[in-house]
Amino acid sequence: MTGRCRAAFRTFALVCLSAPAFAQSGASVRPSTIVGHVSFAGRPPGNPIIRMGMDPKCADLNRGRQVIQEQALVAADGSVANVFVRLEGTFPATAVPREAVVIDQQSCVYAPRVVGLRVGQRLQIRNDDALLHNVHSSSASGNSFNVGQPAAGMVFEFTPKSPEVMVKLGCDLHRWMIAFVGVMSHPYFAVTDVKGQFRIAQVPPGTYAIKAWHEQFGERSLNVTVKPGATAQADFSYAASR
Repeated sequence: MTGRCRAAFRTFALVCLSAPAFAQSGASVRPSTIVGHVSFAGRPPGNPIIRMGMDPKCADLNRGRQVIQEQALVAADGSVANVFVRLEGTFPATAVPREAVVIDQQSCVYAPRVVGLRVGQRLQIRNDDALLHNVHSSSASGNSFNVGQPAAGMVFEFTPKSPEVMVKLGCDLHRWMIAFVGVMSHPYFAVTDVKGQFRIAQVPPGTYAIKAWHEQFGERSLNVTVKPGATAQADFSYAASR
């Protein structure tokens, strides 16, 4: 998944159970597609309002509108956005995209909130605000950085070296600023949109486990089999705790 994502909202995963067959007797095998939907059953938790009074400049940038901490973006029909879905397993090497994945700092909020990229692919973090931000990653796999961006138009670029299910980004100056970056060694991942939908293309045929990660609802896992040239369905569901 590459490129720049701007969702209206500051918009599970597969584990390999058996080695997929990529070619037999020199014949090519048609790749497959996995599509799915993530839903939430019951009454979802609310999203707290962000209080920006500690920085008057941030408050001014958002004057006249209410900004929420989008930690549980659940639509009226139960669709869940910002779920990171990935396949797990060992796959043949594929080219790393040249395009950078971009996260903007807009009016003292990260956008988008959840992204995915490849090991070796560039992550760009841009400051669109005319004030000081710092970008601080929390990583257990060597993808750590802590940089200041004191002016609008500044861009910090980082190339992750190790796969990591989720790297958390924050700003030490504005504690409400949060984003998440999934770093994968393969291209078989996606982030659900505001309709709770995801699509993973060009998947080698085989049987996999797929996992879904959500910052508040946790992880879900299921198995899926994809046939050559076919589309497989993988739907996930979260539920309110009783």
